[in-house]
Amino acid sequence: MRLERVELFVVRLPLKRAYETSGSRETHQTHVLARVESEGAVGWGESVAPEQPWYSGETPKTVWYALDEVILPQLLGADLAGPADTDAKLGWIREHRMAKATIEMAIWDLFAKRAGASLSTLLGGTRDRILCGVAIGIHPSVESLIETIERELKGGYQRVKLKIKPGADGHVAEAVRNRFPDLAFMLDANSAYTLADLPLFRRIDAYHPTMIEQPLGHDDIVDHATLQKAIATPICLDESIHTSEDARKAIEIGATKVINIKAGRVGGLASAKRVHDVCASRDIPVWCGGMLEMGIGRAHNVHLASLPNFRVPGDVSASARYFATEIIGEPFTVEKDGTMKVPTKPGIGVTVLEDVIRNIATERKEFRAP
Repeated sequence: MRLERVELFVVRLPLKRAYETSGSRETHQTHVLARVESEGAVGWGESVAPEQPWYSGETPKTVWYALDEVILPQLLGADLAGPADTDAKLGWIREHRMAKATIEMAIWDLFAKRAGASLSTLLGGTRDRILCGVAIGIHPSVESLIETIERELKGGYQRVKLKIKPGADGHVAEAVRNRFPDLAFMLDANSAYTLADLPLFRRIDAYHPTMIEQPLGHDDIVDHATLQKAIATPICLDESIHTSEDARKAIEIGATKVINIKAGRVGGLASAKRVHDVCASRDIPVWCGGMLEMGIGRAHNVHLASLPNFRVPGDVSASARYFATEIIGEPFTVEKDGTMKVPTKPGIGVTVLEDVIRNIATERKEFRAP
């Protein structure tokens, strides 16, 4: 198969509620969307790079640059025998993983549609429903956080993830455990701490969170291994894991007991599947992380989370939590049992609202094969 035509769009949407982490406070999401076309079939992908380079070095502008200047000239007109060929052809490009994932995931959608199969089937998914959790940002008070948790639990979510930062950590865990004695909750630090904070993590142990995500440096594995030996709470790695080799090494030195997989962070679905398989072979459960995706990215996450080793509820929440404007025709909802149905139609299985995207896009560019 050859890509005949590619369109890029920049879409910026306001969030219904501001979302605060230890690294940023976000009120809008700006994402690059990729539309790929071949022999009448169309596939869609969505970037996840934040507006500011706090989570990774990528932003919407760097994604656009990498796609426009480097990636698309490499792919347009190239022979692709299968979706994994995209990952192989772009392997020489260092970094720019979120940019590569934007087009790579669109090509997976394209291949699945050409095959008349769901993306889940093409990936090797085994679930018809995925396990759903919800991520809650930092709140101005413990009281408002408790109110938000109560509201989200009514939506059926199976676990709650709470963002923490220095000054909003130990007492948050204590208050949540006291109010919800049986709640499965985890904490996400987004690299806000060091080994000097070991007394804090030992205090947090007493409240039995299911895990603490990326407490130390975004590029660290070694110190996480030291921390894991000193505390009972399982450590989950996120920012530190970019490849299946990163996952293998982290597991081998005892730096993690669970891994968060974000297709955008690791460069696409082929790479995400390799991380999944490495973890499965070592009995390390994984879950699907979220980056405040719009409908297209959310659809890709749902299909990815259908793989068998996604044993922990992920951050794939209902579409209605985030944006008032929807870019897909079948927004995702959470069932009463805390699960979400995996679409069964070809590709990502939802209708992309192209007219809406074209109307709200702040930038657009078209590329054609030579």
